[in-house]
This record gives sequence, C-alpha cells and structure tokens, in this order.
Amino acid sequence: MVTGDSLRILARYETMLVTAMPMPNPAHSLPRFVDALTDIAKGGSTSIWLPQLPALPGVSGWDPLLVLALVGQRVPAVKLGTAVSVIYGQHPFTLARQALSASAAVDGRLTLGLGLSHPPMVEALGYRYDKPAAFMDEYLTALLPALAGVAVDVHGEFVTAVGQVEAADAPVPSVVLAALGPRMLRIAGSRTDGTVTSWVGPRTLDAHIVPLLTKAAASAGRPAPRVIAGLPVVVTDHPDDARALINEEFAMSGNLPSYRAMFDREGVSGPGDVSLVGNAAEVEAQLRRLAEVGVTEFVGTPLGDSASQARTLEFLAAARTS
Repeated sequence: MVTGDSLRILARYETMLVTAMPMPNPAHSLPRFVDALTDIAKGGSTSIWLPQLPALPGVSGWDPLLVLALVGQRVPAVKLGTAVSVIYGQHPFTLARQALSASAAVDGRLTLGLGLSHPPMVEALGYRYDKPAAFMDEYLTALLPALAGVAVDVHGEFVTAVGQVEAADAPVPSVVLAALGPRMLRIAGSRTDGTVTSWVGPRTLDAHIVPLLTKAAASAGRPAPRVIAGLPVVVTDHPDDARALINEEFAMSGNLPSYRAMFDREGVSGPGDVSLVGNAAEVEAQLRRLAEVGVTEFVGTPLGDSASQARTLEFLAAARTS
C-alpha cells in the first residue's frame, strides 16, 4: 500500500538532484582533466562539483573555478559548483572577481560553495584558526555585496575591504557554506542559499543539519535552503572491501574535529560508515533515505578502480532526476 508519507518521500527523491564530484587526479594535465570532466558531464551528470584541495604533495593543484569555467563552456547545460572554495588566503574582492568571471563564462550556472577548511591546513598557510565562524560571518559581509556589484566598506576584526567589484552583466552565483556546527548553520541559513556537507550521515542531517539550517532561513525570511550532501559512492558487490578502502584513503577525516563531531553524532566510527556503498539497489535505497531527511541535492564522489568508478558514474547519471 502506498501511503501519503511514502508518496511525499518519493516526490522528494524524484526532485533531489543526483550529481558527481570526481576526485582530481594529480597526474592529469589541465587539458586532460577538463576532457575527463567534459566526458562525465556529457555522460548525463546534471552538475559537476570540484573541491579546492590543500597544497600538498600528490594532490591536484588546479584552480576549481577556472576548471569549471572551461568545462561549462564545453557543455552548455551542465551546472557547476565548488565544494568548497576556502576563504583563508583569499581576499573577498579576489574571490568575488574569480567567481563572477567564472559565472559569466558559464551563463550563471555556478554555485560558489565556501568553507573554512581545517586547522592543520589553515595554520600551514600562516593563519590562526581561531574564531572561524566569526571570520566567515565577517567575510560574507564583504563578499556578498561585492558579488552583487555593490560598494563595500568593511573595517572588521578579520577583514578590511573598501571598494567595488564591477563585472558587467556577470550573473551573481548562488552561495552556500560548508556548515556543520550550530553557528555556521545559522550563518548559512540566514545569509546564504544553504549548505554543502561532507561526511554527514542521514541521522545527523535529519536531527541536526536540516532543522537548524531551515529554522535560520525561515527566521531571516529567506526561501527554503539548499541542502547539498556530499559523500563517496561505490556501486559494488563487495561492500566490505569498498568501505575498508574508504576508511584507509580518508583516515585523516576522523582526526579533523569538525568531521569527528559528525561521525560521533551519527554513531559511526569513520568515513566508510557514512559512504553510499553496495549494489545498485542498495545505493538507491541510501539515496532515498537522504531525500527523506531533507537533502535537496546529492553530490557523489565515485571511488575505487577505474571500472568501479565508471560503474558508479553510470549509476549516478541514471539516478539523476532533472
């Protein structure tokens, strides 16, 4: 029997966008990387998301906004997003120029995801990671009007920005925050279009992320927020092996306080436990669960060997709904 509740869950699943965020290969030249992303976009993915990765050996160093602009010009329908651009080390005017340039290049199909990164990465740049939420709040006070082409006059504790960024006819990108803690969720809901999460499972999304974000948006008179959940995906008949691989590859996530707090809230030990792993039917059921708790967009990172990644990308393309 199909109940009213099950119909509502089905409707949420059918409107939840299912998209891809491939892990950049550090061995790929820029043309090769853009070619690979173009193939994924033409293969059916409605969106392509890219992270700004830390400057470390063995990690791809291409600028995500530039890469997304190149891909977006090749594939006119695909939507694009950063998950995330790190605000430490980038003045709001600098990031506004980059984001507006990329948005203009892709006719406004850009989402600018912003994040704070983590203490080890930020301190490696010579910055102090104290009062991170206050820094983000102040950063937005300069960035948001700069994106809108409005004159900025900010003299804050962390940010000084006086001037105006003019980018003729550039569409203002949607802005979302990587928000996990209560204060960041309040900032995301009240000042931006929503949140993009990493390593957050359905229990925590349901009981923590979605309620706080939605309440903040409503209190500020903003529309219902975007809830963009990012997790690894492996479509496989060997789930234990896949989860072990994820735990090994992303072991550091359990040592980063913000992610550790999410694992603890979820009641799991590490990243493999919140990843979407299993055969196609099992992964689809996990996607439905995310839609049920209020996720509006899912961004999957295919992992495993090349055959596994190809299989997972094919699944994600088939699961797309618009």
